[in-house]
Amino acid sequence: MTLNEMRKNFKVLFTVGLMMVFATLALREVANRPVNYQDFPPGMSSRNVTFVVDNGDTGEEIARNLETEGVISSWRLFFRLALSDERSKRIAPGSYLLESKIPAAEALEQLLDIDRIQDLISLRDGVRLEEVFELLSRNGYPGAEDLARGIELPKPFTLGSPEGFFYPAKYSFGPDTSTEEVVKAFVARFEEAMQGVDWNGRTEFTPDEILTIASLIEAEGTPDVFSKVSRVIYNRLEMGMALQLDSTIHYIQNSRGNISLSLKETKIDNPYNTYQRKGLPPGPIGSPTRPAVDAALAPAEGDWLYFITVAPGDTRFTSSYQRFLDWKVLYRENFRKGVFDD
Repeated sequence: MTLNEMRKNFKVLFTVGLMMVFATLALREVANRPVNYQDFPPGMSSRNVTFVVDNGDTGEEIARNLETEGVISSWRLFFRLALSDERSKRIAPGSYLLESKIPAAEALEQLLDIDRIQDLISLRDGVRLEEVFELLSRNGYPGAEDLARGIELPKPFTLGSPEGFFYPAKYSFGPDTSTEEVVKAFVARFEEAMQGVDWNGRTEFTPDEILTIASLIEAEGTPDVFSKVSRVIYNRLEMGMALQLDSTIHYIQNSRGNISLSLKETKIDNPYNTYQRKGLPPGPIGSPTRPAVDAALAPAEGDWLYFITVAPGDTRFTSSYQRFLDWKVLYRENFRKGVFDD
């Protein structure tokens, strides 16, 4: 199935997106009419209604449906308003919980409020397969684990697992969407987000390895330091040093939120343990975002071998092991003070 076909089948919030298409004649009609349409006054809002935006709905169709459902008084007024507001292009397919009998301007604001979208599935940055399976099961999409095993992965990758290919984003699916369609939508979003990426842009690494590096970057850093984390990984690999990344231990344990590791945990016998095994792990440890992939292909310039986050928003890089140890003392002090609790 092609990406375009997937776009037609899946209602993906903030991924496929909804471009509001307005016919030339309709535009001319609205633009030339006098602005005398009746609008519901503020404060008249009534019962909530479930309002569905289908994939492919035009701006006029959305406006007319809003009037039919009793959300607004005049579809023409909403249509004119939407034409003048660039944000209208962000209205996405999904099932919305809207108030009825509200002004057209308020209806637009509610359609732009993602909290009003029902059955919203959010995949966090760096999300792992196990987390996705659990999330889908809770949301009424069973059997994702079995389906994922047989899913066709994008080229040029040769990995035997879909780990790393469920792109982090917010998704909304219709009530009749199957688990298989949902899983394919995640991968389709990955392909869309990665358009233009030269996976063979680093001769020293395969596309599989670039994706793996990107997943490590995503797990270890924040976008503002992605390229520096990438450089540390490159430098350590080039020197034959073990990567010693806590995130790989967390992946093995399928845990999050535990910042510190015990010595025993670093000795776990597992191919993903970068404390015990040199080189890259066998595959990604989660799904990276596009910025992490870009950083994996273009690391910053620097001789750093160590980095540590001493406080939220304060990640430091150095080539000096002694300085790293000094910063580690500061990190432990901040940890005891509860600086990382928020």
